Amino acid sequence: MTKPMPDKPTVDGLEDVWGPVWEQDGTYRFDRDSATKDAVYSIDTPPPTASGSLHIGHVFSYTHTDLKARYERMRGKHVFYPMGWDDNGLPTERRVQNYYGVRCDPQLPYDPAFVPPFEGGDGKSSKAGDQLPISRRNFIELCERLTVQDEQQFEHLFRTLGLSVDWTQSYRTIDDTSRASAQRAFLRNLERGEAYQADAPTLWDVTFRTAVAQAELEDKEMPGAYHGLAFHRTDGGEDVVIQTTRPELLPACVALVAHPDDERFQDLFGTTVRSPLFDVEVPVLAHHLAQQDKGAGIAMVCTFGDTTDVVWWRELQLPNRAIIGFDGRVRSDEPAWIESTRGRELYAEMAGKTVFSAKKVLVDALTESGELVGDVRTINHPVKFFEKGDKPLEIVSTRQWYIVNGARDEQLKETLRKRGEEIAFHPDFMRVRYDNWVGGLSGDWLISRQRFFGVPIPVWYPLDADGNPVFDQPIVPTEAQLPVDPASEPAPGYAEDQRGVAGGFQGELDVMDTWATSSLTPQLAGKWETDPALYDLVFPYDVRPQAQDIIRTWLFTTALRSQLEADVAPWKHASISGFIVDPDRKKMSKSKGNVVTPLSILEQHGADAVRYWAASSKLGTDAAFDPQNPKQIKVGRRLAIKVLNAAKFVYGFELPSGATTVTEPLDVDVLAELGSVIEQATAAFDGFDHARALEVTERFFWTFCDDYLELVKERAYGTAPDATHETQASAVLALRAAIDALLRLLAPFLPFATEEVWAWTHDTSVHTAAWPTVAELPTQAEPSGLLAAVGQALIGIRGAKTAAKASQKTPVTRAVVAAPADQRALIERAAVDLAAVGRIENLSFTDGEELAVTEIELAEQQA
Repeated sequence: MTKPMPDKPTVDGLEDVWGPVWEQDGTYRFDRDSATKDAVYSIDTPPPTASGSLHIGHVFSYTHTDLKARYERMRGKHVFYPMGWDDNGLPTERRVQNYYGVRCDPQLPYDPAFVPPFEGGDGKSSKAGDQLPISRRNFIELCERLTVQDEQQFEHLFRTLGLSVDWTQSYRTIDDTSRASAQRAFLRNLERGEAYQADAPTLWDVTFRTAVAQAELEDKEMPGAYHGLAFHRTDGGEDVVIQTTRPELLPACVALVAHPDDERFQDLFGTTVRSPLFDVEVPVLAHHLAQQDKGAGIAMVCTFGDTTDVVWWRELQLPNRAIIGFDGRVRSDEPAWIESTRGRELYAEMAGKTVFSAKKVLVDALTESGELVGDVRTINHPVKFFEKGDKPLEIVSTRQWYIVNGARDEQLKETLRKRGEEIAFHPDFMRVRYDNWVGGLSGDWLISRQRFFGVPIPVWYPLDADGNPVFDQPIVPTEAQLPVDPASEPAPGYAEDQRGVAGGFQGELDVMDTWATSSLTPQLAGKWETDPALYDLVFPYDVRPQAQDIIRTWLFTTALRSQLEADVAPWKHASISGFIVDPDRKKMSKSKGNVVTPLSILEQHGADAVRYWAASSKLGTDAAFDPQNPKQIKVGRRLAIKVLNAAKFVYGFELPSGATTVTEPLDVDVLAELGSVIEQATAAFDGFDHARALEVTERFFWTFCDDYLELVKERAYGTAPDATHETQASAVLALRAAIDALLRLLAPFLPFATEEVWAWTHDTSVHTAAWPTVAELPTQAEPSGLLAAVGQALIGIRGAKTAAKASQKTPVTRAVVAAPADQRALIERAAVDLAAVGRIENLSFTDGEELAVTEIELAEQQA
């Protein structure tokens, strides 16, 4: 049923009017029953992290996706447009800690009656001493409770924004279905030999005996000292002196590293040196992370002194010679790589000591041997701590799970590179980020994390007769048993009372990296293996929209998982949005404190205005946003208001009976110009250039309103001199055809205003109407330039009246318009309309070098 046309249309409140209608009518619902694969347009929507609040950057990028979704729907596609929520991960854990004032202690028992000490923390980091320790299960329940609350707020904002998402196709990355999918993919990786375990360096707190994630780090200024150590060249040359603050790690040295451009060490690259005291031969290598102005310019690489050592170890393929144990003391087992008697004796003296005591042993020995060069230089420098700890972190080797990614398999790397070539990047220059990442891979993908709220790695380990885990014989569930939690469920074939006892089992406590689940969003949204018919309809997807900074993580890992599981690229296209920057051109981020929350902006200016601002930026380009002066948003609101008013004006003209033909030259030309706009906007949308589609449509719309409407309104009313039934019908037909097409051209950008207007004359939604085509217009012709020429003449007449300080309604006794011959010929074809709008009694034309009003005589005034 059509909606009555209001006396005073307004954009205010349209979100509350049309949002519920779209939901009730299922306007954006994916109709799988009538869809065929070639008629489906599927979108691998990025699931926002459900922790805290969305920011204006989300509005920016998700609008870009919605523009394309709405366009494809109007082009007749069955659009599969789901929404996921990325629940699991460190951001959620930290938010729960601060919001409820708790922290997880896996050793505590579950309390079914637990009530958190408070709700609604300010979101700022709090110390462990102020947080109540609770069981892992209690902690996970709070994570699930809070993420559901956040997701409801996110959905409300996205609905307010007008995203044409099918909300029945939603998922959570931590729900049972997603956990089962992630675990199923892992088990298949494991079965094919693509997932494996290996020892790897891990940030470790020696007090809590726990691995620490990057988000849990904090830097503290600590005193330290540079010690000069003399390494001996194996070719008999001069000693190489390095400066280190951690001489106690000398037994763990695996290389010396300098910058490849440092002239001081060019002759050393590719040679070897022997370490002081321990006499272990190590290579001298080049790496860009070496700092020429730090210390001696050449660094000792140890396993592991800091995170840079980890990077060097991984990228330079160095051996692991770790000597620090989980208790923060030097390990007592004798290193096989130390072969000299002197070195073995010295290491035995260090064994079992804390790093502080071991450092004293080493420095005394270096002083005695004469291999401590120069004075010890004291400094203060930042040292990494666990936020809850009171001792500096160590980096120890722990057992971790990996998935192959091509770093050590050239054939897989080449295949992934070719998959990247199959994906059309928009804009294309973003492709280099994928290519560079694939080409620079140096280590397989570490997927295990020592966290709590995540998808458990679905394996157990048998315990031998001595109670030691047999890691190379993992126990795995069947796919039918998924999802599982090895930390709380017994291994298949075992009872719970066999957990932790000799001959029993041990559950894997680690969970998967959040990317290990997010990399499966095509599978999660498409209900892989649980709804094969749906999955076959939507996979591979048409497009993956996302941000540029996660090409190397989300885009690459999704391509990797798709390759390993299905041997195809997961999508045909990747659309990459730019960043939102503040007025100083700095990227907006929570860490910088310059984030703008969008709900107040939407409430103040309206969704269509905000969407217009987002749509004005091309993919891949950054957009500045100043919340104090959102100029572009104000322009968008003005456009939405004009759409309402212009449409009301047009629909105010009654269509004369029997009107079927557009006959007048100006009407023919405006439709010809509109046809060109339709072709340009269509080509732009097909090429993922929504900004261009908006630009050409908006420019024509304002010409239509400012010039054409003014020029033909007298004829459309039937009040113009010499107006006939035929000329009036021509104007009204052209006006209605133009506004009908313009509403559909603007619908992806201004969904609320266009739906409001469409409802005045149609029974169905504009968003399920067909995208306009040239063929549907009442007349097809090539643009002649008539509208532009007459519009310019109208500007001249208005300007002459303004110069004479006369009202635009002032009648004109006589006017002469000069123009070049080609323009004159055009304008003369619309002389009646120009005379009517200008209230000109006698309008004549003459030749001139440029278009201008050369004479004008106003009634009761001569100018």
